[in-house]
Amino acid sequence: MGSLMGKTALVTGGSRGIGRGIAERLGRDGAVVGVHYGSNRAAAEETVAAIEAAGGTAFALGVELGVPGDAAALWAAFDQHTDGLDILVNNAGVGTSKPFAEIGETEYDRLFAVNAKAPFFLTQLGLDRLRDGGRVINISTGLTHAAVMPELIAYSMTKGALDVFTRNLSKLLGARGITVNTVAPGIVDTDVNADWLRASDEAWAGAAAMSALGRVGTPADIADVVAFLASEDGRWVTGQWLDATGGSLA
Repeated sequence: MGSLMGKTALVTGGSRGIGRGIAERLGRDGAVVGVHYGSNRAAAEETVAAIEAAGGTAFALGVELGVPGDAAALWAAFDQHTDGLDILVNNAGVGTSKPFAEIGETEYDRLFAVNAKAPFFLTQLGLDRLRDGGRVINISTGLTHAAVMPELIAYSMTKGALDVFTRNLSKLLGARGITVNTVAPGIVDTDVNADWLRASDEAWAGAAAMSALGRVGTPADIADVVAFLASEDGRWVTGQWLDATGGSLA
């Protein structure tokens, strides 16, 4: 612990899966971590407890994303705990796996509201809190660079918007020494993927075979990449899309 001492981070969707892995890693590195959750308060409190048990400091923030006023509400809750921000991780997201012909407008709009609109306005409204030299890290997906799961087309489109947001925002914030990057996971062993990933040995083996490293990713694999970008070591990396798929796109 120590590389992020004195820093404050906010991880959206930080109560489970990849978000929890990121929150715990940043906390272990010394950052005070705001763990955002949408509805699962118990999971967020478990994440906070895990960070504190490891010697870190964290607090939970419950705000639904994808609804009007969500960004303002989240920052209002955040401001009750601290007066500034160094690391913003836009991780929260929703997905759907359906044939193209079955995706309706309401579902499509919900995907974009949570996955693209919320990070846009959360970042916009957070700029007066984000200190010079800070970090914005957006969690995308390898599916924006490979059409291997067409049933996730709408989800992938939302993350493509996030990729464009990263590149342009890096130019806007560079003068303040703020870096902006995208981390793109591949298949990761989380509860979101558990239904199909752990459905059979064949499903697991097929997922592992997609990686050049021959295994399924873990939240810690993604968290370690985020931790690098959040640290001083990542100061010269900005506007980038980092492939964290374990070589699935190789």
